[in-house]
Amino acid sequence: MMHLERELEKLKRKILALGALVEDNLRIAFQAIEQRDRDKARRVIVGDFEIDQQEVEVEEECLKLLALYQPVAGDLRFLVAVIKINSELERIGDLASNIGERAMALIDEQPIPVPAGFAVMSDRTGSILGKVLDALVRQDVHAARDVLAADDEIDMLYQGLIEDLKHIIRTDPEHLDAIVLMFSVARYLERLADHATNIAEDVIYMVDGEINRHQVPDTPAGLFHTEGPRR
Repeated sequence: MMHLERELEKLKRKILALGALVEDNLRIAFQAIEQRDRDKARRVIVGDFEIDQQEVEVEEECLKLLALYQPVAGDLRFLVAVIKINSELERIGDLASNIGERAMALIDEQPIPVPAGFAVMSDRTGSILGKVLDALVRQDVHAARDVLAADDEIDMLYQGLIEDLKHIIRTDPEHLDAIVLMFSVARYLERLADHATNIAEDVIYMVDGEINRHQVPDTPAGLFHTEGPRR
């Protein structure tokens, strides 16, 4: 079992390295939008290929360890959680690449004022991703729950950003194409936060064995309440 422990430690380093790569690519994507920087937008798009490659490597390693060692209890939970976190990180990488593509398209449009809400939301989204990765590193359930609690704030910021963009449309309809691109970016930011929330749920499962999704209200109406698929 000592060999399994060493392999699990190596796997932990791999998933953390993937998380760091995704976080860095997302940061550059935000800069590409704010600075109208074509080179940074290209870096984000190209960087997604490395993220995809690492995601495949992590998944293959998880499947190998499951087949070789048939782990149980905490080790099994760890591998299951890593498989799910790995997928969430790859999706965040895809969204960062999408933001990079929108940044490229925006560069070719007439400049429009970037709403102040974009900087606030991108900063908060990046902060939440950083916090959930830190929770993963330290296997910190309290930090993971803090990320879950921030979901409502992100939703409010998203709605505020949408209202800002609607106002720009009303006052500057000539730049509709650029504003539509920004609507896409706003949606990507909201989805990024959803994926970070999913990772927080996976961290809680990894540490405590608690499945935190699909919580049903303790009311008679809640007895018949069902949730949709994961974000």
